Amino acid sequence: MEIQENQLQESWSDTASNSSSTRVGRSGPLSGPLVSNKKTSSKRSARFKEEEYVEITLDVRDDSVSVQNIKGGDSETTFLASQLEKRHPSLGSQLSFRLRQVSQELKRMTSSQRFDKFDRTKSGAARALKGLKFMTKNVGSEGWSEVEARFDDLAVNGALPKTRFGQCIGMKESGAFAGELFDALARKRGITSASISKADLREFWEQITDQSFDARLQTFFDMVDKNADGRITEEEVTEIISLSASANKLSKIQERAEEYAALIMEELDPNNLGYIELYNLETLLLQAPSKSTHLATDSRVLSQMLSQKLVPTKDHNPIKRCGRGVAYFVEDNWRRIWVLALWLAICAGLFTWKFIQYKHRAVFDVMGYCVTTAKGAAETLKFNMALILLPVCRNTITWIRSKTKLGGVVPFDDNINFHKVISVGVAIGVGLHAISHLTCDFPRLLHATDEEYEPMKPFFGDKRPNNYWWFVKGTEGWTGVVMVVLMAIAFTLAQPWFRRNRLKLPKPLKKLTGFNAFWYSHHLFVIVYALLIVHGHYLYLSKDWYKRTTWMYLAVPIALYALERLIRAVRSGYKSVRILKVAVYPGNVLSLHMSKPQGFKYTSGQYIFVNCSAVSAFQWHPFSITSAPSDDYVSIHIRTLGDWTAQLKATFSRVCLPAKSDQSGLLRADVGQGDNKPRLPKLLIDGPYGAPAQDYKMYDVLLLVGLGIGATPLISIVKDVLNNIKHQKDLEEGTVDSDSKGNRRKPFATQRAYFYWVTREQGSFEWFRGVMNEVAEYDQDKVIELHNYCTSVYEEGDARSALIAMLQSLQHAKNGLDIVSDTRVKTHFARPNWRKVFKHVTINHPDKRVGVFYCGAAGLTGELRRLSQDFSRKTTTKFDFHKENF
Repeated sequence: MEIQENQLQESWSDTASNSSSTRVGRSGPLSGPLVSNKKTSSKRSARFKEEEYVEITLDVRDDSVSVQNIKGGDSETTFLASQLEKRHPSLGSQLSFRLRQVSQELKRMTSSQRFDKFDRTKSGAARALKGLKFMTKNVGSEGWSEVEARFDDLAVNGALPKTRFGQCIGMKESGAFAGELFDALARKRGITSASISKADLREFWEQITDQSFDARLQTFFDMVDKNADGRITEEEVTEIISLSASANKLSKIQERAEEYAALIMEELDPNNLGYIELYNLETLLLQAPSKSTHLATDSRVLSQMLSQKLVPTKDHNPIKRCGRGVAYFVEDNWRRIWVLALWLAICAGLFTWKFIQYKHRAVFDVMGYCVTTAKGAAETLKFNMALILLPVCRNTITWIRSKTKLGGVVPFDDNINFHKVISVGVAIGVGLHAISHLTCDFPRLLHATDEEYEPMKPFFGDKRPNNYWWFVKGTEGWTGVVMVVLMAIAFTLAQPWFRRNRLKLPKPLKKLTGFNAFWYSHHLFVIVYALLIVHGHYLYLSKDWYKRTTWMYLAVPIALYALERLIRAVRSGYKSVRILKVAVYPGNVLSLHMSKPQGFKYTSGQYIFVNCSAVSAFQWHPFSITSAPSDDYVSIHIRTLGDWTAQLKATFSRVCLPAKSDQSGLLRADVGQGDNKPRLPKLLIDGPYGAPAQDYKMYDVLLLVGLGIGATPLISIVKDVLNNIKHQKDLEEGTVDSDSKGNRRKPFATQRAYFYWVTREQGSFEWFRGVMNEVAEYDQDKVIELHNYCTSVYEEGDARSALIAMLQSLQHAKNGLDIVSDTRVKTHFARPNWRKVFKHVTINHPDKRVGVFYCGAAGLTGELRRLSQDFSRKTTTKFDFHKENF
């Protein structure tokens, strides 16, 4: 008989079954029509250059099949056809199965020879090997022994339930995807039960860890092709898109799954057959551009040479190795070292001076080294209590770093860290002073003989103190005790565990922690300084006014700090701003656009303090400015991380309305649009204040790295660089903007900027969507290189993100938009390889100094700093690392 299309179509509808077994024989998922008689069709599939046929004549008798004739094909075709010549106990139940299997293999073989739209060239093979990996480092590739051990722990009565399959193979976080993978693997083997044996699991494991691309592609196809007919319909594509989006936490893609399924069908099914097949999927995968690596344009030779340079070399001489480490440390931290050394030297000098002074006084004969220790500690305490105010004089520091060159020798970026270091010095001074007095000096005085007490009468009176309470109830005593208590409260609540609510405390105690508790407790310093002055005036052992030096230490710092607070109060009073736009974005982010106060000038990277009386009349909180200096408004983006920001968001959300279809955000309030103007809360701002990121104009090349909401100060820099590009074009065209005085704005040095934004949530890209699109539109010379990373998506090459990558390529090629960020900037998956990032910048900019500016969680700080140091020492490109206090 001749195998024709209609006969095969009928046979495909049959399925061999065996009711006595849990395994059901099914046709292979690659089955499809062997003969395609479509010569009259006006449209030809792009898959075929010309129509070809393979005709097989079979002789079917009883339970045997023999091949009578083969027309077309080659030796491999003959071999496949010969597989039909086998005897079967039940030909009726197996014939259709064998025909479908062979026809599929023939179709796959001939199609791979005819289709020239893709190839298995070196580049294509390289992409294939990197794609569709079911087992990657993200889900665990420990090997069969670990999987077997987990099977023993998770199995129920010797069988592994489907619900625990993902956990067993290392896909614990992708339960739904693992469930579909289980179904596909079980369907392939005819397993209908909801659990598998260890032997079945071993087969599953071998298939999903198969390094062959064809095997991985087949497995993925099986997941989509749920009815195992060798065809994928639009409904099945929609379902797998929803599954992939869910596994990668991409809710917006999940909502538009039908739209994206239609896009895939439009691309892969041009003849409107209503289905696609394996080779279509393979085409899409192999042709998808794989340009997420940042070295696509780099010279291969330069890259290899640089890699060899950066190979760590270990010096076997411990002295040389240690010496080199010390030299590198000093080179990187010399500004911090000399400031700390000077501070420690002053503290040590003051302690020694007082220690020696009291050692030669009569009181030493009674109290001994306890009094010398107490007085030495007191002298350092007075110095540190004066010094600790200077790092928080923000106006002064901003003026010094902006108007002088002291920033080259003084690490102003570390002002808060230095403030914390001094607080440790204060704590040590308080401890030595209080413990020495309370546990040593006072008991010794109480137990002194009359002869020993005689020299003490001018200080403690003619009558000896009769008990310990005498010392505590005196002015010197109670002021000291109250100060210690208040300092302990402020010091404790300033620790990150309390300030950031990291401790799991009962609800009543939970209210005593958080930023509000830190803010209010820190303002107890007003009482502490008042008590310190009183305590320093009423001294037991110093009666002359010029020897009571506490006020001398504190006078200038307190006056300077008081002047700072006065300036802030006056300045914020007339810097009441008008709110222009409010938007609430996914990820609990509030965006505020405000009018720019008259005379308000700032630099990108700086920050302002914000006060909202509707939330708290006293609290001021710092936020980075996200607008550019040349914008006619001031904008900030606030993420809800604490109690104050949560109340602020709730306050503004009440006056917002749901965003329209052409607007970004979840809720919005645009003042000036429409007749119904919302009544918005009043805001006060104070600033701007200096920050590490404001030094970006010093560098020709910028490497900007932001994590989550940490992108806020860097977005301002990107916008400023973009405005500088526009200004340069205006200069070339002769249409240059001038300020109110007629002065032309000077372009700055930055010639290239690399911006890497890493975030967990897809919705985060809405925060700065406008900026991204604006850069893509105006930056024709590619001065700004933008890289968005979504870490909720599995790395490129993982089977769970394979379909997302395919969709991304199609959408970007057709509409110029990225499906993840909905901007013109393509989003990368997982986390960046930071060494490759630095390598990319180094190759592109030899003999340049690159400013690395990072704002985000502290976890990445060490790696970026080490890479900056490593590349600076071993290449001609020098990286200066700056960490924003976040």
